[in-house]
Amino acid sequence: MCGIVGYLGNKEAYPILIKGLHRLEYRGYDSAGVALVNKDNELKVFKAKGKVIDLENFTKDKDISGTIGIAHTRWATHGEPNDINAHPHYSQSSSLALIHNGIIENYAIIKEDLINRGFNFQSDTDTEVLVQLIEYIKNTNKVCLEKAVQLALTQAIGAYAIAVIEKNNPDMIVAARKSSPLVIGIGDDEFFLASDATPIIEYTNRVIYLDDEEIAVIQRGKEVKIKTISDVEKTHEIKELEMSLNELEKGGYPHFMLKEIHEQPRRIEEAMRGRINVEGNTVSLAGIIDNKEKFLKAKRILIVACGTSWHAGLIGEYLIEELARIPVEVEYASEFRYRNPIINKGDIVIAISQSGETADTLAAIELARRNGAFVYGICNVVGSSIPRNTDSGSYTHVGPEIGVASTKAFTAQVTVLSLIAMTIAKLKGTIDPIHFECLVKELSLIPEKMKKTLELNQRIYEFARIFTYAKNFIYLGRGYNYPVALEGALKLKEISYIHAEGYPAAEMKHGPIALIDAEMPVVVIAPNKGMYEKTISNIQEVKARKGKVIAIVTEGDETVKKMSDYSIEIPETEECFVPLLAAIPLQLLAYHIAVVKGCNVDQPRNLAKSVTVE
Repeated sequence: MCGIVGYLGNKEAYPILIKGLHRLEYRGYDSAGVALVNKDNELKVFKAKGKVIDLENFTKDKDISGTIGIAHTRWATHGEPNDINAHPHYSQSSSLALIHNGIIENYAIIKEDLINRGFNFQSDTDTEVLVQLIEYIKNTNKVCLEKAVQLALTQAIGAYAIAVIEKNNPDMIVAARKSSPLVIGIGDDEFFLASDATPIIEYTNRVIYLDDEEIAVIQRGKEVKIKTISDVEKTHEIKELEMSLNELEKGGYPHFMLKEIHEQPRRIEEAMRGRINVEGNTVSLAGIIDNKEKFLKAKRILIVACGTSWHAGLIGEYLIEELARIPVEVEYASEFRYRNPIINKGDIVIAISQSGETADTLAAIELARRNGAFVYGICNVVGSSIPRNTDSGSYTHVGPEIGVASTKAFTAQVTVLSLIAMTIAKLKGTIDPIHFECLVKELSLIPEKMKKTLELNQRIYEFARIFTYAKNFIYLGRGYNYPVALEGALKLKEISYIHAEGYPAAEMKHGPIALIDAEMPVVVIAPNKGMYEKTISNIQEVKARKGKVIAIVTEGDETVKKMSDYSIEIPETEECFVPLLAAIPLQLLAYHIAVVKGCNVDQPRNLAKSVTVE
């Protein structure tokens, strides 16, 4: 993986492809490249380790003409990041060029066979194996490129989104996907191809989303032709994108991450719009209401997710069990899919993913459906794979999240999980009407309380600078705030490269307390709700060992404030909604530490925004 762009039309392709690669930089990558066919039917490939700007510098004195091309940003899987392993890859005769997201699992077997047939390989990648196989099949069977791609993919095991162009055919791109996203943009006498819609929206809002094991033939002057790998023709509805170009800009902020942190009040309002009615004291999610009987009869709910979405799922577990009284288990999708889990008919599986393309979560969905579970998706990206492969679901509606470290997606996922828990509880009658009314009113106030929390930005910046020295952090929380501690630690690890661990506060005595000394910063989420007194005892244990305490406290709480070295006051709210407010200062703390350290907060090293391979 990581990013694919393609263009076929009447304009020069190179500027469009380069701009598209810049749009996809948020996904994370280590090299970039472009392939073009010019008017003389010459197929040129240019690629470079590093950023897109390095590719631009490399091509400054090169012939970059042509109205057809493909481009790629690579996040290394097979082979180290360097110029040779970067995409696109030539075939042996240099008549084909291919870009690829995903992993070809049986590449070694195919490669050995091709070597025995006289093929030479330049790179260490699984991708080069695929383009060599396509050329071998094309020449041996004397078939067109479209047919050669189809036959080659019947031999490939694994995940892929590919685009192929041919030296002697400057009017066609052949693309295909399996378990890795690919979207085709339809313009006026021109076509666009990309991993997601961000490079396309500037030119058209009309798109086709390819499904698994589908091949698209994009030809100049013709309609897009789609068929399956097994040669069955398919028709696809052209959909309209909902995003705007402004959502892909920084809007005056120095980084996308800071912009997205500050967007949270507005985005949470959008996540609740049409789903919550304060005057009528109602919460309504169509995906739950339309499947009312399944949720009323559910004996168990399984939540599957990865990373930040898994942390949101833990909060969802507490919410659903407390309000709706249904047993909930939260699983890492990557473990769930491989451990032969017990899934019963009547179980509900909730799959959470910002991108809707997370490979492990998609595999977990497939496993759940195969075993008869009802699958409900929580996703941000309209038209992505998870909404298309689940029985029902809810969008979070937070707009594109460009920063690799998730912020607004996390709070929106927690908001949707709150709405799910409240809707089920009301349907089941497991919640007191007065308590339900209080929760509805309080959730509606969260966006305003988020705005107030964001006013702490400057204060957090001022003391965050002190902690750039730290090599380790511990984050502590209890109840609803334990997952927030995990999420806070993850944010710090992701963007500042400081090792951090989140723990249930009571578990500190079972090992982590050995690490605490005068050099150890300890972040404690300590609102005046839940196990407040016990959390105070945990803070005292840290202070007794000279640990530096950064406390997230309820506004007006002087007790914890006096015990802490630094404190951040958040507005008072219901215990179950504290994570929505407490997450914000932890996001800002990680952000400011990383910026002061000189880290690239929007594109941290080694990370990809959407993990579309195992």
